[in-house]
Amino acid sequence: MSFTAFHFHEKITAAIKDCGYTAPTPIQQQAIPPVLAGHDLLGLAQTGTGKTAAFVLPMLQRLMSGPRKKVRALIVAPTRELAEQTHDFIGSMSGKTGLTSAVVYGGVGKQGQIRQIRNGAEIIVACPGRLLDHLDAGAFHLNNLEMLVLDEADHMFDKGFLPAIRRILKYVPKKRQTLI
Repeated sequence: MSFTAFHFHEKITAAIKDCGYTAPTPIQQQAIPPVLAGHDLLGLAQTGTGKTAAFVLPMLQRLMSGPRKKVRALIVAPTRELAEQTHDFIGSMSGKTGLTSAVVYGGVGKQGQIRQIRNGAEIIVACPGRLLDHLDAGAFHLNNLEMLVLDEADHMFDKGFLPAIRRILKYVPKKRQTLI
């Protein structure tokens, strides 16, 4: 099987090729079709098997159509390292699409994060605590959110983030695609 079987937009296909990906991994083969079809998904695979691409690639495909310069996707991650890694991967896959992402976590200034979002990021990659700081302060809203990803949800719950996730869910539309 090849990535061409998914019929991604040509700009996403070019990024996949530029990054040297040739064949989807098992998690990508199983997850990408239902995500492209708009279904909610719970996926489980070991580290290094391509889970990030399994949700980012169909996310970019979806965001290629529809409004721009509005937050339409949120990825919640348990650590700043994973948030940065996911943000970097989005950058490598979305460079030719015009879609942008912003990364949000504690330990750095809030204003730069707010500026990135207000300047039109369509995707936010965030750690729960700092995301709630911004949402509680009204720095931005998630009214246009179409996709919610809880990345490494098991680790977030192990780290005690379940109450924070429940609070975040109050800020997102009930009608959305959810990927865990």
